[in-house]
Amino acid sequence: MLSLLETLGTLAQPLLTRELLARMDHGASISGFIIGLLATLLCVAVVGGFRDYLLQRTAEGMVLTARRRLVGRLLRLPIAEFDQRRTGDLLSRVGADTTLLRAVVTSGIFEAATSVVLVIGSAVAMLLLDPVLFGATALGIAAGVAAVVGLARRVRGASAVVQTRVGEMTSAVERSVSAVRTIRASRAEEREAQTIDGTAKSAYGAGLRIARLQAMITPLTSTTIQAAFLVVLGLGGARVASGAMTVGDLIAYILFLFTLWFPLGRALGAYTRLQSGLAALHRIEEVLVLPQESGTDRTDPVATLTVRERAEPATAGAEEEPPAIEFSEVSFGYPGGEPVLSEVSFTVPRGTRSALVGPSGAGKTTVLSLVERFYDVTGGSLRVYGDDVRDIPRSELRRRLGYVEQEAPVLAGTLRDNLALAAPHATEEDMLKVLAGVNLTDVVERSSLGLDATVGEAGVLLSGGERQRLALARTFLSAPSILLLDEATSNLDAHNEAAMRSAIDTVSSDRTLLVVAHRLVTVVDSDQIIVLEGGRVVAAGSHEELTETSPLYHQLATHQLLVK
Repeated sequence: MLSLLETLGTLAQPLLTRELLARMDHGASISGFIIGLLATLLCVAVVGGFRDYLLQRTAEGMVLTARRRLVGRLLRLPIAEFDQRRTGDLLSRVGADTTLLRAVVTSGIFEAATSVVLVIGSAVAMLLLDPVLFGATALGIAAGVAAVVGLARRVRGASAVVQTRVGEMTSAVERSVSAVRTIRASRAEEREAQTIDGTAKSAYGAGLRIARLQAMITPLTSTTIQAAFLVVLGLGGARVASGAMTVGDLIAYILFLFTLWFPLGRALGAYTRLQSGLAALHRIEEVLVLPQESGTDRTDPVATLTVRERAEPATAGAEEEPPAIEFSEVSFGYPGGEPVLSEVSFTVPRGTRSALVGPSGAGKTTVLSLVERFYDVTGGSLRVYGDDVRDIPRSELRRRLGYVEQEAPVLAGTLRDNLALAAPHATEEDMLKVLAGVNLTDVVERSSLGLDATVGEAGVLLSGGERQRLALARTFLSAPSILLLDEATSNLDAHNEAAMRSAIDTVSSDRTLLVVAHRLVTVVDSDQIIVLEGGRVVAAGSHEELTETSPLYHQLATHQLLVK
């Protein structure tokens, strides 16, 4: 509505000017028309300014909405998508690509639409003033517009290439920054800089292509309008001389030509920018249309209720209750890769401690990933408390699981932020208690900020062992019924490892543990040890049993000086 008012005010100005000249020619009073003309100019300025503010606010709102949707989708994408995509490119879509949406709104769709209204209004007025002059003007303008539109359409493809190249550059930067210590230690700064420079040059080259297209569009637009102006001066002057039109009509026609000139240029520029915005929108849509990790793949309301009722762990040792975890002929392979697990079968009874051991690449971490349902099995079945994990809502499944990854990631922020990640309603007393249990009290006490002490990017202000203990504390605080520990004590010294084993013993007294370990000394007291090799279960039993019956386990134990 505001744009319509602004357009009407703009179109009224040439008509008021023509009437003003006519009154001056006849000696009539012109003070009222001058005041009206000035008032029209002022109203157009105020309305246009307020319109632009609302437009910018709408554009920012659209950018915010797009970023929220993108982030929400990214955090819920299947883990397999992150295995196939580069983090930097995804970040580029959240940042750079969503920013281009602002141009789509402010100087794209809206500006093109409002400019078209003004162009049509000016063209109608010019046609009514002098059809002959309008015909000559329109032919030249139409030819120029057709050429500009043809060039602008090529901008979209070029812009998509630019945004892809920027995503590649962002990925290269993210890769180098995240491993900056390794790069420094390897004296690879120059090589990494050259790699990033190559991606930057690639983005630069793609940007130059757009620059060349835009460099052709601007002068072509100006030349078209200037040629039309010269036609109006020449043909219009001849028609005034012949008496076919008055001087006032010619001046009004020229003013309408200027009124058409600027919005036409804006509309063509907006169309060009719109092509860039649509390329960005396509990249955003590529992520938004990806399937997100569903809560449940196959269930109905009744089945969900049954699962939630049955998911509650019963008293350990109740023979009629199904085991906490049960693998039955499970096979799995990553997309496009070789099978990782083949017909794996074992059970983890409730309230017991089971360990997964074997050489690197045997599939131990994959087993935990399947329990967490980061991936779904490709064969067989995996059950938790008797229910197929594909029938359990992921949020419900993971509420029962506590998972400590092999890398023990720590998020940038404070100790409190990390502890509250899985237990947002935990009290400070609970946090301090669990930190004491993993021997991290000194980390709290060495800063006056206590739990609000920062841990740095990826926990860089903590030692490797402290990061691992903090990850364990975070899991313990959420009090899950099943603990999945992947090399949970690999970075600890003997003293802290003993303290950690004691803490694990304490928190696992009424819980089920499934532990991955390379150091057999940490799992020799497990209720059962499952030996994996080449993605298959080759043996299972206690430490004493396996040293007698499993050549592979005996070899591992011998190398670690647990048996002679």
